[in-house]
Amino acid sequence: MSKTTIISKSPVSWRRNLLAIWFAELVAIIGFTFVIPLLPLYVQELGVQGEQEVRIWSGVVFSAHAVTMAIFGPIWGALSDRYGRKVMVERAMSAGAILITLMGFAQSVEQLALLRALQGALTGTVTAANVLVATTAPRKRVGYALGMLQMAIYAGASAGPLLGGLVADSFGYRAAFWVTGALLFLAALGVLIFVKEKFRPVAPPVSEQASADAGGMTLRRRVWNRLSPVLGSPPLLGVLGVRFLMRLGGRLLGPVLPLFIQEIAPAGARVASISGLVGGVGAAAGALGALGLGRLGDRRGYRGILVACAMGSAVCYLSQFFVGDPGWLLFLQAGAGLAMGGILASISALLASLAPEGREGIVYGVDASVVSVANAIGPMTGSALAVWLGLREPFLFAAIIFVLAGVAAARLLPRR
Repeated sequence: MSKTTIISKSPVSWRRNLLAIWFAELVAIIGFTFVIPLLPLYVQELGVQGEQEVRIWSGVVFSAHAVTMAIFGPIWGALSDRYGRKVMVERAMSAGAILITLMGFAQSVEQLALLRALQGALTGTVTAANVLVATTAPRKRVGYALGMLQMAIYAGASAGPLLGGLVADSFGYRAAFWVTGALLFLAALGVLIFVKEKFRPVAPPVSEQASADAGGMTLRRRVWNRLSPVLGSPPLLGVLGVRFLMRLGGRLLGPVLPLFIQEIAPAGARVASISGLVGGVGAAAGALGALGLGRLGDRRGYRGILVACAMGSAVCYLSQFFVGDPGWLLFLQAGAGLAMGGILASISALLASLAPEGREGIVYGVDASVVSVANAIGPMTGSALAVWLGLREPFLFAAIIFVLAGVAAARLLPRR
């Protein structure tokens, strides 16, 4: 019989670790989001000219990170089940500190795209933190704990773009990348010092261990044994499918939003600061949504929260199709952020409730891969729509995708 001792689930332990990872992830996300809204503008500074070229390269820079994360997400997830969750958080934050600092020294858009690809392969702080929190908190408090973590993520994402925009307007785009590197280093140091973990991996099934000892277990078979709890579970596949659609809808707008703001803002406006403010307000609303709707999901069920939030997102994105000034865009981005906070907290809680004990890492790793595929397809699709149809049409397509996601959630997900 396999034995599992992951992280002590005493009330003191899980609350202490939640508090420590909350602050560390807050600092890390402030750092990451310092530069995300600035990427299309940084592409222009690196010498890319012409509207179509800027839109295409913006999509490439956004998607390069996502493609490599889709490949490496399940690998890091499996390694976390084997070697521990804390070390994965430290790895993700430390790698991010180094790579994003180097982005500030990039001399061409090709170098920036390469560094973004390496970032996707070696980071993933949100997934690593989700696994750590999900395996620490009691099952009945998972929605609350993950909602708190999502609140930290959104709080960081609300402050990061605003501060990053101010730094970029005052000191240049490169300075924003260097500040990000410093913040990620501090976050990694905080995890090293304050997060405590008592970890022993799940022993493999006797048949699997015997086959491995005899040399009869192929690499493909070992990978399948790790993935089978996910791929063989219809409820988990349903959650992952809904996750893909909702992430795709949100990521369509990544490379488009700063350029759309540039188009509708008054002449002479500080576009980087406005972009940061729009992103920050949306993220602040997301923090409130994650905490409040995460708790509501613990009591009322996560599926209903997902459906309502998906439809609310669709209304907000459809309305943005008609926006003519940054003020209304700011208001509607706040509404979309509130709904997205509920979406992320509910999906994370559903994954935690459905994951086999001791295999949470691979479940969240596959989830990270699904998210990354959407992150790769979304920006490129949004850029293509902007090139072919204009900067407004991606908002319309995002609304349609969220309607489809809401219908899928209502029909496919379990009542939990």
